[in-house]
Amino acid sequence: MSDPSSPSIAVLLPCYNEEHAIASVVQGFKKAIPEATVYVYDNNSTDETCARAAKAGAVVRNEPRQGKGNVIRRMFADIDADFYIMADGDGTYDAVDAPKLLAAAIDERLDMVVGSRKNITVDAGRAGHAFGNKVFNFLFRQMFANGFSDIFSGYRVFSRRFVKSFPALSSGFEIETELSVHALVLKQPFTEIEVSYGTRMEGSVSKLSTFGDGFRISSMFVLFMKETRPFVFFSYLTGIALLASAFFGLPVLIEYFQTGFVTLIPRWILSVGMLMVSMFMLVCGLILDSVARGRTEHKRMAYLAIPRWTKNS
Repeated sequence: MSDPSSPSIAVLLPCYNEEHAIASVVQGFKKAIPEATVYVYDNNSTDETCARAAKAGAVVRNEPRQGKGNVIRRMFADIDADFYIMADGDGTYDAVDAPKLLAAAIDERLDMVVGSRKNITVDAGRAGHAFGNKVFNFLFRQMFANGFSDIFSGYRVFSRRFVKSFPALSSGFEIETELSVHALVLKQPFTEIEVSYGTRMEGSVSKLSTFGDGFRISSMFVLFMKETRPFVFFSYLTGIALLASAFFGLPVLIEYFQTGFVTLIPRWILSVGMLMVSMFMLVCGLILDSVARGRTEHKRMAYLAIPRWTKNS
């Protein structure tokens, strides 16, 4: 019989065609955290992923909508636990690191602990992804805030209040970005802990698309900035429109002050039009900033309404 004073723990493993690695991954987590329930959510695999996961002792469920974000949304909605450990089913994350991530979440009362990958330059054998990881982490810090050095890590521990307050709007690999933005926007306590990161097992194939996923992640960066920092987002657009207005308008003004005439009528009309666009963008930013603050307050209150697990509960 489980100790009622101990937290319930769920290990979440989203999978798509990981028959070569999933059994050892499940067994590794069952050995590292014996009290945890290991869930494997299959995402339309065409191999033996489900059978091998079940044989290894995992609870196997299915999510038919393709994409890691869709799987994680389903996991977060279906599973009730006090703490959640999320990893990949490809064996690149070592289950041995899970106890220290979980201990940090419990002892330091954190809502998210991110396993920051060392040896990320290897990136499971794909150097292009390692370079993209550096670029996107830099852009993330510039667009949002410092706090994360590895926003794409799939190895994380969450509290119940994080999971049940997370909207999970993404459908693909950009879900890790959304997780990081959610923690920053709601000012949730989180930390990063370095974990080992290995190569895929023989026969396992990466599901990442360097350019396709890169484009989706870039689009999500822009979307998240518009949703969470609208004043800054529209200020950039205001600046661009002002520069365009100056570019088209300055020759007209120079001509007027030199000759007293205006012959470049189309340029002047375009310049005034861009000036009006810039003012419109600024007003949009001010209004949407107030809306975003109100949304954040509501999300923060919903987050606080979920009880936090404590050792005395």
